[in-house]
Amino acid sequence: MSANARLPHILVIGTGDTKSEELLFMADVIGKAGGVPVLVDVSVLGDPPYVPDHSKRDIAAAAGTTMEAITGSGDENTAMALMAKGAAALVRRLSEAGEVDGMIALGGSLGTDLALDVAAVLPLGVPKFIVSTIAYSHLLPPERIAPDLMMILWAGGLYGLNPICRAVLSQASGAVVGAAKAGERPGRQRPLVGMTSLGSSCLSYMKLLKPELERRGYDVAVFHSTGMGGRAYEAVAAQRGFAAVFDFCIQEVTNAQNGSIAVSGPDRLENAGRAGIPQIVAPGAVDMVDMPAWQETPDRFAGRPYHAHNRLIASVTVSPDERRAVARVVAAKLEGASAPVAFLLPTKGIQEWDREGEPLHEPDGLEAFLDEMRRAVPASVAFEEVDAHINAPDFAARALEIFDRWVAEGIVEKGQAA
Repeated sequence: MSANARLPHILVIGTGDTKSEELLFMADVIGKAGGVPVLVDVSVLGDPPYVPDHSKRDIAAAAGTTMEAITGSGDENTAMALMAKGAAALVRRLSEAGEVDGMIALGGSLGTDLALDVAAVLPLGVPKFIVSTIAYSHLLPPERIAPDLMMILWAGGLYGLNPICRAVLSQASGAVVGAAKAGERPGRQRPLVGMTSLGSSCLSYMKLLKPELERRGYDVAVFHSTGMGGRAYEAVAAQRGFAAVFDFCIQEVTNAQNGSIAVSGPDRLENAGRAGIPQIVAPGAVDMVDMPAWQETPDRFAGRPYHAHNRLIASVTVSPDERRAVARVVAAKLEGASAPVAFLLPTKGIQEWDREGEPLHEPDGLEAFLDEMRRAVPASVAFEEVDAHINAPDFAARALEIFDRWVAEGIVEKGQAA
């Protein structure tokens, strides 16, 4: 590193009144690893035995209130919600000023709740690490998880330092410094096209579309729509990160309608439309609902066609009536879009396992969905049936024809030569 190179500034966020020993240990590791620790205190009741770089009173002021008002707010949940508001506002301001190269937060459920809000305001590519007693827990709603968030379980460390806790905290602290030093932030040399899929066996159109879009001068990001992939896609769309999208796997909408844990939040299929991003949409895999393969199949799905993709995830088909309900939800989500939307309906099938001879083949269910989709699509959406399977070359070709027309008409930004 040159003498003039700036060391990465890492926010260290936690309640210094109760976790000072752990936070100071993390700050020491960050300093020894070549970073600059910036201590952010989000205590409510007490004061830390050190002088933070950003005090709890700074946090309260950023929330538009005072610590006296926060402590008198009534309960710990209300108080920490106000601290989360202030911490997010303060960190956003620091980030916009170029003073944040990474963050690490420490907490139990209260601290994690606050840390999720802070991570959400930092741009994609700024390392975000949370050390939490509820890391990877189903208590964390997917819509609150930043697309590039990293977590580690705060094992054996709820109260004070010990050998197990030191191992975890030192790993996490070293990791965030390393990420800040080595990580590349996403650039924008060429317009970015977003695309959704479900692996590359259930849905495979990206194998045809990606090289064609790249040849036209676009970068292509394909998101794996198994819950968190859809969440990441929606987060980038909400930040207007795409020039256009091919949202061809909207199966997470079906999951949400049928109680699956593989969901992306209630705004799936909505953010591109809100952000004014042109969308080409197709109903990839909306005929099935995902579940953990390592659990018993819920009683309500017993006896339905079943496919275990691997030891983690399995799928069952949804009924004709449930498919009709999904069609109506999809149509309603598209209706409010503020940019052009084309909806392509592949009449020969919407995922690989629904072909004749495959485990999820149910022609009556497919016909019910097609029928309802024809009825439900709003007038604001350009609707077109394609006499092909969603994975067929003819389907990909038609999608590209629409995209090329939008480029020619100036609806989609023109691609750039490599």
